[in-house]
Amino acid sequence: MAVEDVLAFEGLLCPSTQEHEAYELWNVYADLLCHQSIILAINSSFVDPILQYEVQLKITESSFRMLFALPSFEKLKALGIRSEDFEDQESLYQNSLHIFEDTLLILVSKDLYKLQLLREMTVWMHQERWYLQEEAMSVISRVLGFASKKVTRDTSVDVPCLGVLAAELALLCNHTDNAIVYQAAMGMFHLLCMAKWQNDPNSSIEHEKSEENGIKSVGNTLLPSLLTDFVWELLIKLSEVNYDTASEAASILKLTLEYHAQKVTMVSKIVAFIYKKLYENPFHNMKHAMLRVTALLTRTSPKKVIFQLMDYPVPADDTLILMWQAAGSEPSVAPLVLKTILLILKGKPGETEEDMEEKRRFSLDATNMMPVAASQALGTFLPVGSYKKAVAQFFPQLLLALMLQLFYSSQLRVMPQDRPLYARDALRALLNCSGLQEVDAALMKKNCWNQFPQALYHHHGVHLIAKTLSEFNFPQFPETLHYFYKISVEGPRRSEDNIVTIIFFTELLNNFFKDPFPEEFLVLYKHWIQDSNPIVSKLSLQKVANMAPVVNDIDNVHSLLMAILEAFLSKEKTVVIRALLTLRKLLGKLDRVTYSSLCTKIASSYCPLMDHSNGGIRSMAIRHFGELLRDMNQYTWMLNPLVLSVLVPLILFLEDKEIRVSKACKYTLRICASQLKWTTSTFLKDENYNFELVVLNICNHLVASHESYITDLISDTLGFLGSSRPYLRRGSVILVGYLAKLGAYLLLRDEIEVMIEVIEKTIRDEDPITQELAEITYGIFKEIAHKMTSSTIKQIFRRWFKFFYTKRLKPLYNWPKPQDSAPAELTKGNKEGLVEEEEEEILTKSYKSEEDLEQDVEDK
Repeated sequence: MAVEDVLAFEGLLCPSTQEHEAYELWNVYADLLCHQSIILAINSSFVDPILQYEVQLKITESSFRMLFALPSFEKLKALGIRSEDFEDQESLYQNSLHIFEDTLLILVSKDLYKLQLLREMTVWMHQERWYLQEEAMSVISRVLGFASKKVTRDTSVDVPCLGVLAAELALLCNHTDNAIVYQAAMGMFHLLCMAKWQNDPNSSIEHEKSEENGIKSVGNTLLPSLLTDFVWELLIKLSEVNYDTASEAASILKLTLEYHAQKVTMVSKIVAFIYKKLYENPFHNMKHAMLRVTALLTRTSPKKVIFQLMDYPVPADDTLILMWQAAGSEPSVAPLVLKTILLILKGKPGETEEDMEEKRRFSLDATNMMPVAASQALGTFLPVGSYKKAVAQFFPQLLLALMLQLFYSSQLRVMPQDRPLYARDALRALLNCSGLQEVDAALMKKNCWNQFPQALYHHHGVHLIAKTLSEFNFPQFPETLHYFYKISVEGPRRSEDNIVTIIFFTELLNNFFKDPFPEEFLVLYKHWIQDSNPIVSKLSLQKVANMAPVVNDIDNVHSLLMAILEAFLSKEKTVVIRALLTLRKLLGKLDRVTYSSLCTKIASSYCPLMDHSNGGIRSMAIRHFGELLRDMNQYTWMLNPLVLSVLVPLILFLEDKEIRVSKACKYTLRICASQLKWTTSTFLKDENYNFELVVLNICNHLVASHESYITDLISDTLGFLGSSRPYLRRGSVILVGYLAKLGAYLLLRDEIEVMIEVIEKTIRDEDPITQELAEITYGIFKEIAHKMTSSTIKQIFRRWFKFFYTKRLKPLYNWPKPQDSAPAELTKGNKEGLVEEEEEEILTKSYKSEEDLEQDVEDK
């Protein structure tokens, strides 16, 4: 229209309604021209794309609201427009629509992202019932038609707004105005052409005559991300104030998810959105539709739905329970739902990844309470009739998982009355829906369920469940045994899980198998003996000990005994004690042939424990060593070297402050003396006991019959001088003094010098008694060093006299109390032997040759 025509049109205006409408039409036209200039100017600038779109959106909305709020042209005609003005106003009216449409076409031709403006137009249409809705829909349809042709010329297409725009068009396809429905259907056709081109440039789209087929076409055509936007947009529409719109959205959602739920992503976000809406408004108009969405999503994405539904505070509220029920209404995915819950039940309440290494237990309000929520959810899922088959399939897994959750709950740092009991309730539900109502009733009668919250009761509770199941010959025994065996072989996620496993597994085996267990089961107990959890080790050792009556029927008893010996190395003293008791019980029934083949190895394993920091372990190791010697008394030739090598701790621990250790030493030394044909037993009786006399007696026997061990025994004794226990340092000073005094002829000068250096340090000991005894020993070493001759002469002397040398020696220390005289057998000498003066004469006399030394010794 020319400027002159516009001015002429202005001159025709008057205050009448006709003139007012014409004036408004002109203002709209002028504003649209202005808006178009601004929008296109911004589109050609280097403004940030986000800011550019926001400005264009704001101006477009202003243009839209001005243009489509005008009365239709038919209404303007009804106002009585003069014939001479009719063509001009109609032209102005159509030009206004064209300006708005052209603006959109230009924007879309430059950037398909601007199709988002069409989606916003549909939103504005829903907000108010404009006069020109049909015209607005026509514009949207034509712009989409243009865009669909444009994409066929592009090598790649990316239109992220297609999903939300499709949702809006789908709703408009259910409009009451057939003209709008037609335009919406055309727009949807063009939109699907674009979406199809994204997937397959050679494909085509056909018009669908029914709503169901139309939705199928949408689901088949849209990419997963776009279909998710489609679903999300419809989900938001469920909260529309307009019930008709919400109802239409619910219908479309249901159809879409019935056929295409598997393509929907962001399932967790959708479930969370539904929970939020229903929690905020429990009486939501579309509550059933939202619950149905939850069910349909569970059908194709059970893991995502269940994980999201478990990630809420416990106990679950009414809204969450409703959603659990909705998720449980899909029987086809019952196994997958239970598998997901089992996966969650592998976790510990309150535990995070960082804390798993620290083995810390958190309070009830800490993070990761999903396992507790899962236990509560099982109370909803298990009783569902359609879940019966799936429950039977996963009975062993659910049984173990719930017993473990009971165990974890018992360890939470909360008061017993505050501990969550959902695992207990779920376990009862499991028994009842598995046809084991009698087992549940029996456990109730035994007061098992009421005592489970008590931490100290849990182990007994697990034992009671296994025992009661066995008493009723539960039909699930084969698969339960197989599963527990499989878990035991593979190893649990946590060592502490072994506690529940071994208690339950052992009770099953006790009730259905006779001892000894088959080798495939027995090997598990060998492995459990070495478990890092001391409770597991002790439980395994306890079961092995119960097999003592049939120990000789065990195929590979050697490896079982070796496993027990390895437990001696445990840092946990209770494990060591249990291992000692178990071994002793087995050895008492073991056949002598097998026993003899292992006795040296077993005896050697006792030796390190004789100096254990725990008095109970020391006494048991020493006593059990003696019992082994008594059992194997016909094999003294094999064990005597070992007996001599452990003499030092057996002697020194005679002075142990714990009476049980002292008595164990006396008991074992009496057995040693008997086998070595020594007379020491007399001095070990309580009425005759004197530590120094015992030491003197043993040293005399050593020199007389086992002198080759003296140097090693001295070395062992010196090692105890660094002990933190005073009685060991005192005994070591006395023992090393006698060993050196009686075996001086066996020592080299270098050895004596080392011993003197060690004893010099002991003279400065913090214990006064040790100092006093060390001074005596120091004098003995100095005397020996003074008499020391060359190594060649010493060896000649040793070779000539080792068979008949006996030194008459009185007590040197008079400790712990003075002795008037020593027993006769300590001072009795060999008449054929050398007296001390003769020995000293030989050692100090100078000889020109070895022959002269030999002749002198022979003469004497």
